[in-house]
Amino acid sequence: MKVDIVTKEYPPAIYGGAGVHVTELVRALRDFINVRVHAFGEPRDERDVLSYPVPPEYSAANPALQTLAVDLLIAESVSGADLVHSHTWYANEAGRRASQLHGIGHVITAHSLEPLRPWKAEQLGGGYRVSSDIERLAYEQADRVIAVSEGMRRDILRVYPDLDPARVVTIHNGIDLSDWARVDDPDRARALGLNPDHPSVIFVGRITRQKGLPYLLKAAAELPQNVQLILCAGAPDTDEIMQEVRDLVDALRARRDGVVWIEDMLPRRDLCTLLSHATVFVCPSVYEPLGIVNLEAMACGAAVVGSGTGGIPEVVAHGETGLIVPIEQLDDGTGTPTDPARFITDLADALAELTGDPDRAHRMGAAGRVRAEQAFTWERIAVQTRAVYQSVIDETHG
Repeated sequence: MKVDIVTKEYPPAIYGGAGVHVTELVRALRDFINVRVHAFGEPRDERDVLSYPVPPEYSAANPALQTLAVDLLIAESVSGADLVHSHTWYANEAGRRASQLHGIGHVITAHSLEPLRPWKAEQLGGGYRVSSDIERLAYEQADRVIAVSEGMRRDILRVYPDLDPARVVTIHNGIDLSDWARVDDPDRARALGLNPDHPSVIFVGRITRQKGLPYLLKAAAELPQNVQLILCAGAPDTDEIMQEVRDLVDALRARRDGVVWIEDMLPRRDLCTLLSHATVFVCPSVYEPLGIVNLEAMACGAAVVGSGTGGIPEVVAHGETGLIVPIEQLDDGTGTPTDPARFITDLADALAELTGDPDRAHRMGAAGRVRAEQAFTWERIAVQTRAVYQSVIDETHG
């Protein structure tokens, strides 16, 4: 079996969960099948990985058109494969056209849905309409759509009601348990700004609307004064969201000490060190198909407080590995809480509950590591993904 995987993100250019997913999936799949990767960007040294920079004539074009230009180059290069597997809308058009051009099956892994990320219009302008159209056509024509959670599967069938439910399957995201594990290094934690002797809350994520960072910053104002807040947050989608976060951080620092903001991407060992010594990891997302970051925190033995949206409740076992904060959301695709003040208060209460009981938080963190080991290994996911490939190949050539 030969499968070509198409992705925007691939090492060393990774900035989100989709890139982590593809990297780990490819690594695990290579033990079972012949995999070739087509990735956006500059050349890589890894075997069977082809790279595609934006053609020079599109260097000043809208980002959505730049994506289309790269997709067409990739579609031409996907030849000799039994199947093409695309990740995110950036790669979906390459997968769709390669399927048509070469007469092979097309599998999509759904990491997010454009209609449920309307804030992307701030970043892409009219290109958001282009990206939404690319995604819709690809999903409607794909042989299989893999959802990374049951919550994501429900969203897919709601947003694209013409899809045959039998063609939409769920395979959860995974975690590399050797790369993500507890690191006991209190001195390094202190050097990074976290005092292990005091309760702490840590956030890790990009500065984008879906991550819900403004809600966390408002909730942090309600926490006891001895609770530290560590923000590993960078790569803003827009200048506007960056300024909003900066203003909220400044306002929070004016009211309390112990607010540490790390904007640069940390080496993995440093991030594991912070997660290992924090009392609680928080995921206040308003949109999260699964949230690999929650698995990373659990693998490092951190208790998790997460919003009850998307796939988060499928990862975080409420009362066992952390706490789920209820969130009722508008139906306009923004994920905005119907009662933001209530969500902020409930989030603050959950964080205060666990930071006020470090022993309980520690027990939850230990249970989270066990849960990650039992249910979210990449080897297990690779076997499930290969089975999906085989079913599509059998249908395509049957």
